[in-house]
Amino acid sequence: MARQAKRVDAASRAPTSVNFTANGIFSMATLATTDASFETDVLQATGPVLVDFWAEWCGPCKQIGPALEAISGELEGSLSVAKMNIDDSPTTPARYGVRGIPTMMLFREGRMVDMKLGAMPKGKILEWLADMGVTAAAA
Repeated sequence: MARQAKRVDAASRAPTSVNFTANGIFSMATLATTDASFETDVLQATGPVLVDFWAEWCGPCKQIGPALEAISGELEGSLSVAKMNIDDSPTTPARYGVRGIPTMMLFREGRMVDMKLGAMPKGKILEWLADMGVTAAAA
């Protein structure tokens, strides 16, 4: 069974979690991005990036967190998932018109191509991503 260690370190842009498999191998899940790193992490990314704008005090944000972690692992190689704490990095959310959280934005080739506001179950997020052409990479 996999175990998970949680870390949030926006200053060093460390992953928000590290998933350990039964044999001790780890894979990075979501990436903590900031106003300072957004250009590199999201706009210059080579593939699509789902950005979750969230805050520590937001209950619905905490509800979708595990789904986004799972999606990040399931769509590894097809999608990157970044999380931006709006309290720590207010400039980028304001630039993109974030008015409520959680807000999820899908970026492709440096542009925001779609957005969803509010908590959604994992299946609905995957459905939205599939509608946007993001599916698991062929093995």
